[in-house]
Amino acid sequence: MRVSAYSDPANGDGDNEDWVSAAPGLIVVIDGATVRTETGCTHGAAWYATQLGSALSTLASDRDLALPSALRSAIQHVANQHRGCDLTHAGTPSAAVAVLRNGRSELEYLVLGDITVVLESADGLEVVVDDRVDTTARNERDTVDRYPIGSPEKQSALLRMKHAELAVRNRPGGYWVAAADPNVVTHALTGKVALELLRRTAVLTDGAARIVALFELVDWSGLLDVLDETGPDEVVRRIRAIEAADPEGRRWPRNKQSDDATIVYAR
Repeated sequence: MRVSAYSDPANGDGDNEDWVSAAPGLIVVIDGATVRTETGCTHGAAWYATQLGSALSTLASDRDLALPSALRSAIQHVANQHRGCDLTHAGTPSAAVAVLRNGRSELEYLVLGDITVVLESADGLEVVVDDRVDTTARNERDTVDRYPIGSPEKQSALLRMKHAELAVRNRPGGYWVAAADPNVVTHALTGKVALELLRRTAVLTDGAARIVALFELVDWSGLLDVLDETGPDEVVRRIRAIEAADPEGRRWPRNKQSDDATIVYAR
C-alpha cells in the first residue's frame, strides 16, 4: 500500500483543527468541530482532535481490538484528560472520526461524523459518509446561506445554527460525533472490504470533500484519478483557488470561505 497525505489549515496562522496519522495499514483522520459558542471547557477543538487522534492511533494499532472498542477507549481517555472541564456542557469539544485499518485479508473502516471515505474495489465505488449533521437545523442553515461570508447577519445566523445543532448533537434523531460520552461509538458506520479486491481509497475531511460535494469540480471517481495523478496537495490547491475566487460565498454558499482540509490517499 502506497499512502500519501496532506493537511492544510484554513487560515495562514497554522491553527489546524484537523488531525491525521497515515501509514500503510492504519489511517486515522480527525476533524475537530468549529467552536462558535461557549463550551464549558478551557481546551479548543485543535487540542481535542490531537488528543483523540493520538490515543486512537495507539489503540487501533492493536489488531485484536475492534475499531469501535478502540474509539470508545480513546474517547474515554481524552475525557479523563480534562475532567476539570464541564464535560456535560452541550458544547464540549467534539470531532468527526474516520479510521481505516488493514487486517490479514480485509480493510476495516469506521466513520463517525462528516468525514468521507471513498473505496474503489473490483466491485465498484463505495462512498461512506455520516452526513446526519446536514439534516439538522435545516431552517437555520438556509438562513445562513442567504448572507455573504463576513457579514454581521451571517455571523448572527451561524450562531443560531450552532445552537440548533448542539441541541440535537449526540441525541436520537440528531447526529453523532466523538465528544465526552464513549457510548456514541454505537452509532458509527463500520464495514469491511476484501483487500484483494481493493484498488484505491481516500479519506477527506469536509473541507476537502468540498471539491465534490459543494463545488462539483469532479465526481468521486474523478477525484481518485486526480489524487493518483497529482497527489492530495494539488487537490487542496484547487479547492483554495475556487474559494479565493468566491470569497463571500455567493456562487457556492457556505459557512466560511475556507475550512481546514485534509486528504489521505492510498493505493
